[in-house]
Amino acid sequence: MIDILKKTEDQCSDISRTYSIGRSTEGRELLVIEFSSSPGEHQLLEPEMKLVGNMHGNEPLGGQLLLYLAQYLCAEYLQGNERIQTLINNTRIHILPSMNPDGYEVAVSGDADSNYSDDEGDRYGYGNVGRNNAQNIDLNRNFPDLTTVVYRRRRQKGFRTDHIPIPDNYWFGKVAPETYAVMKWIRSVPFVLSASFHSGDRMVSYPYDLSKHPRGQNMFSPTPDDKVFKLLARTYADSNTATSGECGSPHDGSQKGVINGAQWGSISGSMQDFNYLHSNCFEVTVSLGCDKFPPEEELFLSWQDNQEALIAFIEATHRGIKGFVNDEEGKGIKGARVSVRGIRHDITTAENGDYWRLLTPGIHIVTASAPGYARATKKVHLPTRMQSAGRVDFVLQKAPLDPDIEEEESVLSSSSYDRFDPYNQYNQYTMMADVNRQHEERAEKPWWWSYFASLGGPVPTWLLKRH
Repeated sequence: MIDILKKTEDQCSDISRTYSIGRSTEGRELLVIEFSSSPGEHQLLEPEMKLVGNMHGNEPLGGQLLLYLAQYLCAEYLQGNERIQTLINNTRIHILPSMNPDGYEVAVSGDADSNYSDDEGDRYGYGNVGRNNAQNIDLNRNFPDLTTVVYRRRRQKGFRTDHIPIPDNYWFGKVAPETYAVMKWIRSVPFVLSASFHSGDRMVSYPYDLSKHPRGQNMFSPTPDDKVFKLLARTYADSNTATSGECGSPHDGSQKGVINGAQWGSISGSMQDFNYLHSNCFEVTVSLGCDKFPPEEELFLSWQDNQEALIAFIEATHRGIKGFVNDEEGKGIKGARVSVRGIRHDITTAENGDYWRLLTPGIHIVTASAPGYARATKKVHLPTRMQSAGRVDFVLQKAPLDPDIEEEESVLSSSSYDRFDPYNQYNQYTMMADVNRQHEERAEKPWWWSYFASLGGPVPTWLLKRH
């Protein structure tokens, strides 16, 4: 996998680069390939999106399709495919083919292919070989449970469903290094849209994943952006023949391959709920098929089923509106809030005041606000067949703080949202990964290797036996 990503980077060095977001429990690189007209840079008003595969190690199809996608984007760009060139020139695309490389290694070497089917599909199976990471943690239950926080606060005046801080008690639990790396990644890049790829069913699900039913029973549990999420899920499902039906008995509440996550099977600590409630990113979960380990000859058929859906989904990053929130001197305001009337979920501006807000077609009343500035409001009409995001800029004038707003903003600024990892867990994870890597190196190299390495000269690799 890493070899393919590096070769793709070499072939398309002008529009791609690989970078690591961290290491797994056993020290394997969590490698991302990025496509952009300026790799490694955030370009103003250019939206960023991500695709994540192999979160469950025994569901490798998503990772395989994302490798195909990386190769396809590179090859088609070089061959002059206008659609792909437009996509890469106007979008920054991040692809993480394997979030759980340790689980995958176990699944491939183990008996995973005989364990892929469980009675209730992917979302209910816990006993599958390689599904969890090397610490036996299910990564899709390991993110901070912010959905419970929302349900608890929903009757409070002015409650929010955005940029919810990570509760301190989360850090006292078992946090996987893979989860930690992805959380840091989500916080460090202004992602607009995301998809996570699984197997074991044919379905596209969207938040919330945790049921609002007090006893946790499966129950339709929509976010304030339910219409937007349905549109995003439909974008993938309608372009893809492989997500047009369920495996086994139909799921209550599914509509042609699209379903609310909590209605499908309530889980807490999911990655898509965390994306939505902690950052500006809207994520859906794509379950690619019934067979978690399809035979090799079926891989290309799966690619053909999903190719158009993947491209259409990346294009969906450009739905809605984008623009700048500036002060009167034309300087971008970082962290300004962009609100849409009737949707209790704000997004915030990036470092230089640019923003992206996914929306359905129609008329929207949009407001920009920031502490120390007067609010500005605009009426926006988005036509049904609009192919790119509408440009809506705001200029905020300095103003004395409204006491109500001041109180609201002070609650936010004093919260721990801006603080990440208050107990410095990072050192614990990096030390753990380094120790594991040293163990691996010692196991692979003969006793005399460290002596030659310490001399600083070339190590006599020719002395190693060929296996």
